[in-house]
Formats: sequence, structure tokens, C-alpha cells
Amino acid sequence: MEYLKDSNWVWSPSWNAEDKEGPRIVLFRKTIKLEAEPIQGTIQISADTKYKLYINDKFVEIGPSRGDKQIWFYDSISVLPWLKEGVNTIAVKVLRYPEEPDKGNHGMFRTSVPGLYVSGSIQDAQGKKYDLSADASWKCKKEEGITFVREEERFAPLMIHEKAQGNAETFGWKRESYDDRRWESARPYMKMQIHGAVSPGNLCPRTIPFMYRKKRLFEGVMDIKESVHTDREWNDFLQGRSSITIPAKSEEIIEIDAGEEMTGYPRTSFLGGHGSMVHFLYSEAYVQEGVIGPEKIPVKTDRTDKIHGHLQGYEDIYRVHGLGDNALPEVYEPYWFRTFRFVRLHIITGEEPLTLCAMNYEETGYPLQVETMVETSDESLKKIWEISERTLRRCMHESYEDCPFYEQLQYIMDARTQILYTYSVSADDRLARKCMDDLRRSQRYDGLLNCSYPNCNPNIIPGFSIYYILMVYDHMMYFGDKKLVQEHMPAIEQILNFFEAHLTPEHYVGKIGGVNMEAPFWSFIDWADHWQDTSGMPTAGRTGALTMESLLYIYGLQYASRLALFLNRKEDSDMLLERAKRVQAAVRACCTGRNGMLQDGPGIEEYSQHCQVFAILTDTADIETGRQNLLKTIRHKEYTQCTVAMRFYLFRALEKTGLYQYTNQYWEAWRKMIANHCTTCVESEAYARSECHAWGALALYELPGTVLGVRPAEPGYRKIQIAPVSGYLTSAAGRVKTPVGDVWVSWKIEDGKCRVDYKAPQGIEVVG
Repeated sequence: MEYLKDSNWVWSPSWNAEDKEGPRIVLFRKTIKLEAEPIQGTIQISADTKYKLYINDKFVEIGPSRGDKQIWFYDSISVLPWLKEGVNTIAVKVLRYPEEPDKGNHGMFRTSVPGLYVSGSIQDAQGKKYDLSADASWKCKKEEGITFVREEERFAPLMIHEKAQGNAETFGWKRESYDDRRWESARPYMKMQIHGAVSPGNLCPRTIPFMYRKKRLFEGVMDIKESVHTDREWNDFLQGRSSITIPAKSEEIIEIDAGEEMTGYPRTSFLGGHGSMVHFLYSEAYVQEGVIGPEKIPVKTDRTDKIHGHLQGYEDIYRVHGLGDNALPEVYEPYWFRTFRFVRLHIITGEEPLTLCAMNYEETGYPLQVETMVETSDESLKKIWEISERTLRRCMHESYEDCPFYEQLQYIMDARTQILYTYSVSADDRLARKCMDDLRRSQRYDGLLNCSYPNCNPNIIPGFSIYYILMVYDHMMYFGDKKLVQEHMPAIEQILNFFEAHLTPEHYVGKIGGVNMEAPFWSFIDWADHWQDTSGMPTAGRTGALTMESLLYIYGLQYASRLALFLNRKEDSDMLLERAKRVQAAVRACCTGRNGMLQDGPGIEEYSQHCQVFAILTDTADIETGRQNLLKTIRHKEYTQCTVAMRFYLFRALEKTGLYQYTNQYWEAWRKMIANHCTTCVESEAYARSECHAWGALALYELPGTVLGVRPAEPGYRKIQIAPVSGYLTSAAGRVKTPVGDVWVSWKIEDGKCRVDYKAPQGIEVVG
């Protein structure tokens, strides 16, 4: 019977209850002897949870891209470049996380069926075919030399850091000469054990490109804390010009500089040194003594201040076995990529000296092709663009990420602006499509989305679901894909129905969340300094409703109305606008304070820039009222200010009210980052836990979209808007990549007038 056949999924036959309690690595290999030159070879491969594929000891690919309980992905890879006539070894290193979410990486789903999936074939020049399917002909072995550790006791969403040791039993296991006769034969799953309706049996082809990999060297030594070797000797080693030997029974501490925030696979090779312990501490910055805020974030000033500061981060620990020789040294490379700007190498040798043959890394990330270029009269914006571009790159892998160092989770609010920045610089929507599809699958019974997804754990920020609606709208404007909008509209309508169901009798949104971990839902708005004690929520939310959540609901209704109109659903569009008007009236009546500004909560005399910004963006305040209220928050900093996370929306309000010249003072936050030697944009001025948060890559949208003024005027860029906003600038010029072609714009203020020149793709109407 068909359901009793092999499924092409296999696993270790000795897998036991203890193996299920922590992250484990299982090694698989298959040796094939090709009788003639290979002319074709394709492999389809997947795993629960991750695989790393090697052919003849060469790293080929890592996957699959992240799925969930409903959908699992597989990769199709041409293996021809790695094959040769004669003996070939296909080796796969599978990382399996436990089913229990908190015992593994939060952003990687796993199922009840650990396994490796392989199918495909090779054909040689004589026409002979060789089957690659995963079955009992594959050998497997559990890797006993690696255990995974939590980054922190309280919140450890990654679980990627390792305590590892050289293992004589598996040394050279990816090579054809390795003897695997003592390994187990893999245990095949029958088709009936891998249900095709759910993960991992519900296999779908990869929808995004593979991550790029680029070999890199460390820039050099940052500081030597303790060593018998000089700076020059260490730098020669790091540049690959020489090896370096650490004497027996000694201890050395060296701090190494990558030159910039980086995501990559570190790789260190050794000779000798049996029993030596090597600690690799990965850090984003030098931090000062002391902490700030309830989360006890280290004080940060100059990120390169090695005199007054120290490195803080997460580490891998490797115990050297002393295997190998010059031709095949012992190598340590972590399974998952690491995020680092600095690496502290702490080496403790035992009874024999340890030789470090090489230490380098392979940079990795989403293959973003930045083609937009902008120059302005403000020279400081060049550096801001540079750190913004790097930040976006470091926060793009198999999904958009809030940060590569701490969580690697795809948060909706972060991703909405990250996607816009991606469109603005590359017109690439592949990762954006996957993001929206991921988020749609996270929808709960009540209509809300998980605020970060893929995520094995529930995490609900009600307002974040609105940013998903904005994502779909943005895609409509840039690409005009009606099918995509149709697919997402049911989820959008359910989100809006949640907010509608939680209106008070007065018709504003009632209290639907609270402080993180103190309420079922977290009403996060921004990491504003005034809201540190309430985990980024306006303090008014402790006792009642938040005006911002009503404003976000209005915003979602308005954008959903435009989406409905795009689908020729005018009646639905009008209905959504009527709902928005009703909530607007309630906000004006119940949330306007004595000073004419919108309060943070109905009847509570607390005020923030955020409410004034979203009152403008939603037309809840007329332009003049909104302008005056926004000016109050600019001139009087006692009002809670928008931080880096919310500056995109602040800048939209400044543009809409004719106050764009004030962006100059808000760019100061980025100028301060550069002055403090940041190489990426920080999470928040007041809450700089993460050094790399791509919601801060604002320049990537602001310069092409507002300063040059290039935006879609109709869905799918059927018309191009070119309407530069000068603000405090006197000139700007550049090229903007759009889905319909490149747009060139230059403008200059002369005699008080803005003189604009542009060149747009033929056949596309331009409007001002």
C-alpha cells in the first residue's frame, strides 16, 4: 500500500527520551561512487529543524527557510558543482530542537517528527542514475561533542550558543575517506507517519533566495588583555599571514575587531593543544559600568571605548581535542551564524601548547541588492545612510528580524518599515511576501496576529496587527498585485473586527492590553524614556484605554478601505470609512485635553508626541490643529517624545503639516550614534539594548521617498509621484530604484525656489 512506502524522511533509530529534552545534532552521510563524469545532479532537502548540507567536505547550503505547524519548506539544490567522478560523500548535519518552545529557538518551529528529508538523483555521462533518497542506505550518528546553552536564564529566544569539544569519533566525518561502518543505518519513516496535510509532511518549495556567503577576515586586534604575543603577531595571524602558538599552561585574552556589526559564521582551526579551553565572546559594543532602566541595560557611550568600557555578550566554549595535522586541522565553527562586532578570545592551555592556524568568518545574510543612491546638501546624511543600509542588511536573513544579536524574531511593527526600506532601495519584494504570508498564518481565533512570527510562543501586541494592514497596502502601492491583496483581505477584516468588538459605548477602543507580562496582551507603543517603567506602554494604560490604540484602529480602517476599493469593493470601502469616522468622533469627544491636545488616555491629562502624530496621520485632527499640537511637542520636551522606532511616523506628520525642516533636529539621534562610533542603528536612544534595529534605518526611505519625493502615485506604480520636500536642505540628487525602472531626480533651492529636474521610465505618467 502507498501509505506504507518510505517517505524519504529518516531519523536516528537510537533516538530516546533524553534526546528530546534539549537541542541535539545528528550527522547523516551517504557515499556514492560515480562510474563516469557527473552531468546532472539535483537534491531536494529539508529537515526538522535545520540542516547543513556538505558534499565532499565542502559546505553547500543551509536550510530550510522557516515554516510553522501548517507549512514546511524544502530546498532544491543543483549539486553538480561539488560532484566528481569516483567516490562522493553527501553529508548532512541536522540540528533538532525539542518540541517544547522554551527549550529551543523561539523563531524556529518544530514538529513531533524529528527528521531529515532527501530526494533527488545524480546522472553520469554514461546515462547511469544514482538515487539520493533518504532511506536505510544513509548512515547516521548523534554528535556527542556539542551541547547548546541558554543565553540568559530569564529570556533566551535563540538557544544557538554552544559548549563543544573536539570529537575523535566524528573527526573528518564529511570526507570520503571517513570510515562510517560503526554508524547506525538511518531509520526511514513510512508515509503514514508523515502526514501530508501538516508539517513537516506539507512540504512546499522555498519562496526566498538562499542567503549569501562571503569569506571575510577580521580587521585586527582591538586590545590585548594578556598575551605573550605582540599586536603585530596577532594581526599577522588574523590576516592569514601566519599561525600563532599559545604556550602550555598559560592564559591569553585578546579582543578582536571585525570593523563593523556583522552576521557570519566564525571559523577557527587548531593544531595540538589537547585539553585547551577556548572561549569566544561575541559582543556588539564596549559598555560602561552601571545599568539603566528596569531592564538593567548596560550604560553605553563610545562603542569603541576599550579604556573605560568592557565587552559584554554571549559566548561559545570549545574544548580542543588535539586532532588533525597541517593538511586537516581541527576546526571549530558554530552551527548557527553569530552576530558580532568584537570577539573576545580567551584561551586557557593545558599540558601542551596550542597552535591557532587560522581565524576568520563567512559573512551571511539576505542577498539585498541596493541600487538607490542619494546625495544631499547635508553631508552628515551620508554616514546616516551608510549605517542605515548596514542595519537593514544585518536584520534580513530568512525573515526580517528585530535584531540579529538577541532575538532574530520578525516583529510586525519593525517589519512594516523594514519592508518599505527594502522597496525603496531595491524594489525587491520576495522577503516581504514571505513575511506577510508568515503573519497571516499566525492569526488567532479572535482576529489578532502574533506580534512576532514565526514564533513558537504566543506574544500579542494588539496594535501591531494594524501594521500588517499597512504592509499589505504598501505592497499594493508598489506592486499592484491584486491576487496578493485578495489573499490577505480576510485576515485584515478579522483584525478590524477584533477592535470593533472592543469598542466602548462611546465608540473608542477600550482597554485591551497592559504592561508586558502583567496582562494577556502587551500594549507596547514605543521605547519612550517616560514609558520605561511600563515596558513601552503609555502610563495611562495602567488604569484604562489608550488613545493610541483607537488611533491605530482608525489608521487600519482607512488603509483597509483603500485596499477594498482596489478590489472594486466600494460598498465595503465606504463601510470601513464610516467605522473610522465614528471612532474619530469618539476620540475627539473623549480624548481631547484642556490644552486642545489628544490625551494618552480618555480623561487622563498625560500627553505624548505619538498621539499628536497619529491624530495628524489619520485626519482625526485637522491640519492646523495638528500642526500646532505637534509644534508644542517639538518645543516642549516634557511631552513624551517619539524615539527611533516611531520616527518614520513622526516624519510623515512633519511632512504633512509643513514642518519638515524640524527633521534636522531629529536626525541628531543618528548623528549621535555616529559620534559614538556605532556602525548600525540602535534600538532606541533611551533603551539601547540592541545595537542593530532596522526600524532605525529611516534614511533608506526618507531620502529617496521624501527628499527626492519619489513614490507610487497609483497602485503598482502606474503613476509616479515626484514631489521633493526640501525641509532644511538646499539640494539633493540621486537615482531611485522602483518596480517600473529607475527614476533620476535632482533639485536645488535657487532664489527661494526649488528647481527640479527628473528622468522617469518611458510610458509612466509623472505627477507632482
